[in-house]
Amino acid sequence: MHSLIFAVEEINSNPELLPNITLGYDVLDTCYTLRRAAQGTLSMLSGGTESTPNYNCHQRTRLAGVVGDTASTLSILMAQILGLYQYPQISYFATSPVLSDRNLFPSFFRTVPSDEFQMRGLAQLVSHFGWSWVGLLANDNDYGQYGLQIVMQEIINSGACVAFTETILTGQPNRNAPRLAQVIKESTAKVVIAITGDSDLVIVLEELLRQNVTGKIWIATEAWATANLLSNERFQGILLGAIGFAIYSGQMPSFSDYLNSLHPSNDLYDPFIKEFWEQAYSCKWPSQKNVTLVDNAREQTCTGNERLESVLTKVDRQVSSTVYTAVYAIAWALHNLLNCTAGVGPFHHGACANISSFHPWHLLQYIKKVNFKPPAGNRVFFDERGNPPAIYDIVNWHLTSQGSLGQITIPVSKCSPSCPSGFRKVIVPGKPPCCYECARCPQGQISNQTDALDCHPCSWDTWPNLQQDRCLPRPAEFLSYGDPLGYSLAAISILSSMIPLVILGIFIHFKTTPIVKANNYSLSCLLLLSLFLCFLCSLGFIGYPQPEKCLLRQVAFGMVFALCISCVLAKTITVVIAFNATKPGSRLRKWTGVKVSYCVIMLCALIQIIDCALWLIFSPPFHEVDTDTKPGVIIVNCNEGSPTAFWCMLGYLGLLASISFIVAFLARRLPDSFNEAKLITFSMLAFLSVWVSFIPAYLSARGMYTVAMEVFAILSSSWAVVGCIFVPKCYIILLRPNLNSREHLIGKRTV
Repeated sequence: MHSLIFAVEEINSNPELLPNITLGYDVLDTCYTLRRAAQGTLSMLSGGTESTPNYNCHQRTRLAGVVGDTASTLSILMAQILGLYQYPQISYFATSPVLSDRNLFPSFFRTVPSDEFQMRGLAQLVSHFGWSWVGLLANDNDYGQYGLQIVMQEIINSGACVAFTETILTGQPNRNAPRLAQVIKESTAKVVIAITGDSDLVIVLEELLRQNVTGKIWIATEAWATANLLSNERFQGILLGAIGFAIYSGQMPSFSDYLNSLHPSNDLYDPFIKEFWEQAYSCKWPSQKNVTLVDNAREQTCTGNERLESVLTKVDRQVSSTVYTAVYAIAWALHNLLNCTAGVGPFHHGACANISSFHPWHLLQYIKKVNFKPPAGNRVFFDERGNPPAIYDIVNWHLTSQGSLGQITIPVSKCSPSCPSGFRKVIVPGKPPCCYECARCPQGQISNQTDALDCHPCSWDTWPNLQQDRCLPRPAEFLSYGDPLGYSLAAISILSSMIPLVILGIFIHFKTTPIVKANNYSLSCLLLLSLFLCFLCSLGFIGYPQPEKCLLRQVAFGMVFALCISCVLAKTITVVIAFNATKPGSRLRKWTGVKVSYCVIMLCALIQIIDCALWLIFSPPFHEVDTDTKPGVIIVNCNEGSPTAFWCMLGYLGLLASISFIVAFLARRLPDSFNEAKLITFSMLAFLSVWVSFIPAYLSARGMYTVAMEVFAILSSSWAVVGCIFVPKCYIILLRPNLNSREHLIGKRTV
């Protein structure tokens, strides 16, 4: 009230604002009731002590506008009445978003921001501190329910959740406080937003004290963020650390001096000053009955010597500032109306209104366009919905310097604990989105932030670390010369390839001996050379599988082994023909020459060459990077291109070996000391055993072990041929030379 009086007196004393015009005021108390608000509004419109609807009894002065009311519900009622007559109304504390509706309230303005802005700000405050589990309390009036809907929607939009929404029943003496306290006590939410006023909240706080409910962080709206009623020491355990929005407190330095000058003896017209004095100093004026006992002692008597400076520090300056601004808005609108220039006015044909006889809608047009800067404060103007710029103070409740607690730790208010990096949130059916479970990211995916909604896959050449919070380069896997398995197989391959050459040297040195001549010297040399290549071809499978190596290694293996087994088959056929040609009258004598053996070799090798050529032409092997077979590893290998061609090539080798085995097995009993049929039988049996065992091992192995299995099969099968066919002969040549004689050969035949 005194901020209104102060503003009016300041304007009247300002020669540059409304010169020669004196403002007056009339103060009415609505007592926070709709009835008194309606009566006061109608009496102001009538201009008399009694309300006379649709009649104006103002005889000397004109009603310029109305400043008020405090509550949104009362302001709505007043605005509905004043809007009918287009009287400007400027509220200094009504924040309901409904009042922004220009269709319902065409003449309403306010110097406080709408709750629409405040509630969005509160939701942003919740998000700023990382609170995702919040409880809501709201009055059952327009202010509380509209605010509740806005803040709840904004909180949900920000990704947080509402733990509970409860209503403060203002029509009940206990405000439904017992239930509210029980809900707050049982809830896991550590943060509660209270959209209410101080007079209603204090009843809820009393119940919270009775039920010993503490440990909550309260978020205040402007209606109680700076309320003196709640600063009582009894509520410290509940409200300590509360944070919220307050109406922006403009600077009014002269206003403090004005308030300090107030005194009951000087302001006799003021019916409230004595009451305020008694409340501020807990005393009674001598004119009052002084028989009231407090703590069994007489109450203190007011002397008038008390100094207001000691108590005015608690005055709600935010509300004072908005009242002050509202008065200046009306004054500046009147000033602009007074200084209107004919021809450029806001009315028909640029007309201007007369300051002595203007209508309420005349001034309404000027208030809509008002734009000024009061003596102390920010620039003031109204948007198309009658709202000022949204500016708030953020307040935090803490102890004074006499009982300072230092820095207050920000509590955690969540329904579920945060999901760390490497996990994602999984919504639980039937529960709010903030009540989730944490699940490990799927294989191959990561999350590098807390409370991730989804995990993200790594790129093809990277893989998650153990914690699944970042991607690391995948190691490449192939049968490398640097691996123990790789260099072991390479060493065995090179050393093994020397054995056929050593045996070849022995055969060349002893080529005139009976055992070498009897076993087809030329075919033996060709077989040894092919075995040398068989051992060496395994090196093509070791090392990085370059495209050229992929293209040739299986083909080289197939052709070299086809040559090797063809030589074995040719030797077997030669043995059979040679022994059968010795029978009298045999027609096989003409097939005992070298040409038959070479024809067999060429024919058998040609078939494999054709198979490999078709393979290379139509579906050649190629370099491949496999990221699916082994998690976290890039397998660099050679794709065979056509699995059919590969197995045909391998199957053909098995066919040649099987034919050689069958023929050699049938010829094993031919009478000759140096008969190779038995040796070939064992060699082909071992050869086939190796490759039959290779098939399931090859199909079940993964990565470089697939290649290692094939190298092992190549070396093993090659050693089977060398060991079974040539080692016995070398044993006789080198260690039992007495058996390497024509006499031994002839003697065996005679027997």
